Amino acid sequence: MEKREGVFSGLKILSYSWAVVGPLTMKFFADHGATVIRIETSLRPCTMRSSAPYKDNQPGLNRGGYFTYYNGNILSFAINMNHPKAHDVARRLVEWCDVFMENYTPGVMERWGLDYDSLKKIKPDIIMLRQSGYGSWGPYKNLPAFGMVLVPIAGLPNFIGWPGKEPLPVGVSAYTDCISPRFATAALIAALDHRKKTGKGQLLDLSQFETAISFILPGLLEYVASGKEPERIGNSSPNAAPHGVYPCQGDDRWCTIVVNSEKEWCDFCSEIGQPGLVSDPWFDTLENRKQHEDALNKIVVDWTVRLPPEEVMTRLQSVGVAAGVVENAKDTLNDPQLKQRNIYWKMNHSEMGEFTHLGQSFQLSKTPAKAYSPAPLLGEHTEQICTEMLGMSDEEFVSLMQEGVFE
Repeated sequence: MEKREGVFSGLKILSYSWAVVGPLTMKFFADHGATVIRIETSLRPCTMRSSAPYKDNQPGLNRGGYFTYYNGNILSFAINMNHPKAHDVARRLVEWCDVFMENYTPGVMERWGLDYDSLKKIKPDIIMLRQSGYGSWGPYKNLPAFGMVLVPIAGLPNFIGWPGKEPLPVGVSAYTDCISPRFATAALIAALDHRKKTGKGQLLDLSQFETAISFILPGLLEYVASGKEPERIGNSSPNAAPHGVYPCQGDDRWCTIVVNSEKEWCDFCSEIGQPGLVSDPWFDTLENRKQHEDALNKIVVDWTVRLPPEEVMTRLQSVGVAAGVVENAKDTLNDPQLKQRNIYWKMNHSEMGEFTHLGQSFQLSKTPAKAYSPAPLLGEHTEQICTEMLGMSDEEFVSLMQEGVFE
């Protein structure tokens, strides 16, 4: 196994992961030098392995775009946890690791003898990070967690939609899968710091449901203060006008525009060639602009639709008005800012060839994140981990493999 550098070099993590939550959390540590072993099985492959899009539109467990994107720098260990001898191998992996992470439904780890109390008996200073849908206790603890369920139960769709219309789903149904890891990484770093100071590990119990709640706090505060549910307002804002996403020249091209102050309103009117709007009684104050917002938006669209979104953004930004292109996938992959900051890592995958992996969204000047290895094939590192890390003899590994432990 190659030597890894970075702030977490030498840190050893064992991850019983599923979908995006686990890998996205562990990737943060792997990209900064930690050795992360992800437990998998061919008997029930991760749903991300069998999710389109596939490279070159060819389905396969090692060709899923989602899986590959989120699993760079992570090692794959295939094991059938329902085999009696698998539990002994799992305990040896626990002896090896510093951190044990899992995001299964509560009860699974207990059935396998891998709950926190059991882990402590094997390794007293171990840190266990659990990321279930609702946490390890409470009336919802045994409910399976899916992104398309966690998003609505956290209330996010109630804030998305148009006045008087039904709530709309979040575009990416597994939105909570991308929220939870941000909290989990901070919690785990704090636990690692605590262990460094005291020599003691601990259990971190994270609820994806609770992390999502933080994204709707203004609505909760409004209800607490007034007793009223906040209304869906589409792309508008009570504090700004114009405020929206406007069509531009081209096929499905858009630009966001936000005018916050009276000065910005004056500059906006001047830039679009209609300075007379400043003194128009329909638009001369924020209150009046909000009252006649439909008419105002039509004026904005009449201007934006004749220009490419990049020009709309550039011209408005040059006069101090907030505006931004709504980038599509092609724009994002070729964005010069993202390229300059190395957010996308191209690595050679053994089955798919060159593939773009996700990097990190911040830069450490002394110990930057690095691309060590592409997303693994299912079980790619099983033999290497057994023989090099766990010290198994070739004979023992072959025997266990023949008995169906590693599959």
